[in-house]
This record gives sequence, structure tokens and C-alpha cells, in this order.
Amino acid sequence: MSNIVIILTTEKQAELASYYASSRVERNAPGVIFAAKLSDTSITSYKSGKAMFQGNGAERESSKWGKPNAATTKTTSSKGDKLPPNFEQLSVMGSDETGTGDYFGPVTVAAVYVPADKIALVRELGVKDSKMLTDDFMRQIAPDLMQALPHSILTVRNEKYNTIQARGWSQGKIKALMHNQALHNVLGKIAPEKPAHVLIDQFAERGIYYNHLKNEKTIVKENVLFATKAEQLHVSVAAASILARYAFLKEMDRLGDLIGFDLQKGASKKVDEMAARILLSKGEATLKSMTKWHFANTQKAQAIAAKKRS
Repeated sequence: MSNIVIILTTEKQAELASYYASSRVERNAPGVIFAAKLSDTSITSYKSGKAMFQGNGAERESSKWGKPNAATTKTTSSKGDKLPPNFEQLSVMGSDETGTGDYFGPVTVAAVYVPADKIALVRELGVKDSKMLTDDFMRQIAPDLMQALPHSILTVRNEKYNTIQARGWSQGKIKALMHNQALHNVLGKIAPEKPAHVLIDQFAERGIYYNHLKNEKTIVKENVLFATKAEQLHVSVAAASILARYAFLKEMDRLGDLIGFDLQKGASKKVDEMAARILLSKGEATLKSMTKWHFANTQKAQAIAAKKRS
């Protein structure tokens, strides 16, 4: 998969927006003036005059708007295993995770099997790279995906996360075990059918991933591929990303209900301030029960709370 960036005049940007109007999607990222999503290509036009084409069809679509050259084009590839031809049309089981960078809330992993004859349906439901979708839209389509596709969703809540992290488990190990279990669960659901391939959104090199699993009784290895930006390579990973996000949001809702207000996502200064507020009003045990305690946010929140006490 390629990412190609070219420079367009204002007139060309208007032409591009008109040409892809029927495939338009909303993107609220800074500087974006237009975005579209085709079956194999994401197109984003910026105020700066840059237009970015991402996906397997990037070269085809970008060539309609300008001849690539060293001054205007940057091409990068998704890292990982080489994928077979027409991979996006094959029956694939994909897996992805979310929540690993958020101070509040769990780590969630989902695996989803999308047989070739359901790819069109999944796209029709609106499945695409979750970074291009709002949380509200993912909440909307996740139940339909869960009904239509064999899947497995695993959630490690904060109390368990903190316990196993304190034993020395890295996030990489936690994620590897969750991916392997979710994939194994889905394989059991679809047996004796098998996917043509399994695609894991890569967070570790193959050798490191399988080293984390060396003590597991069952390890999913057959036809497994690893790739970064895998959500853009097959709808199975995009669907898995949506379901993982859906599970994360549901757990954040539960925690918010317990504390009495919505929790801030991410690991920003706002998160530090919210954590300090909880620390002062509810105490350390409550804060620990809803956070990834080893994050630097804990010390920052403690420092903010100490200042407010003094």
C-alpha cells in the first residue's frame, strides 16, 4: 500500500472535490478541506495545496491529478509481510486493538472474519479505517457488524491490567496474548471453514510477537500475516478496529457512570487534571481502578493534587 502526496493548484483542488463528490466523507482534522473514500483509496485535500492518496489504488488515482515527481510526491509503504495479489478481495480474518495509549479505560482487542462474499456488505455498512470514523458512527454500526460477522471481542479492564502489568507483563505481551486468543476464538466459530489468511495489525515484529506466546497451548500461526496500517489493507481489520473501539467506548461509559462524568480519552494534560480531580474527591484506590496506573499521568496527577491540597 502506498501514500502519495502531490501539490495541486486551487483550481485543481476544486476539480478533485467535484470529481470525488459522491465518495465524500467527513474529516475534521486540521487543514482538511475535502476527503473521499473509494474501495481501495483514501483521498484527502488540504488547505496547503497538498492532496494525499492512501491505499492500494493511490498510484492510479493520484496519476489523474498530476505526474508524480521528486518535488511533489512522497511514497511510503505499509510495513510488514508482502500481501498476495488482490488481497482485499480474499476471505480474511483480521485483528486489531485499542486503548493502549489511553490512561483511562481498558485495552480491547477484536478479531473478525470477513469471507469474500461479505466484503461488499461490510463496505456497504460503512466500514473503513476507524481513524476516518467518529465514535458515534462506530457505536452505530458495531451491532450490525457483530450480527453479520463471526467475531471475538476481548476486554482487559484496568484492575486486571494493573495486576498483570505489575507482574512484569509489557503491553506487547498483553496485546499478543489477546490477539492470539481472539483469533483462536473466531477460528473455532467458523470451523471447519478457514480464512485464506489472517492479518494482524502489526504492533511487534513477528519473532517478538510469537516469543510472547511461547508458553501458550494454542498458537494461531497458519497463514498469518503482519502489516502496519492494516485497517487500510482489508476490511476485516477495519471491522476489528471498529469492534475493539466499540468495546473500549462501552467500558468507558461504564466507568463514567461509576464516577459520575465522562472520562477524558488519551493521555493529555486534560487527563492529568481529571485524574487529579478524581484523586482528590474519590481517593487513590478509585483512580487506580479506572486507569493504567504505570502511565506517567499518575505522577502528574499526584503532583497537581498535592498543589491543590497545600
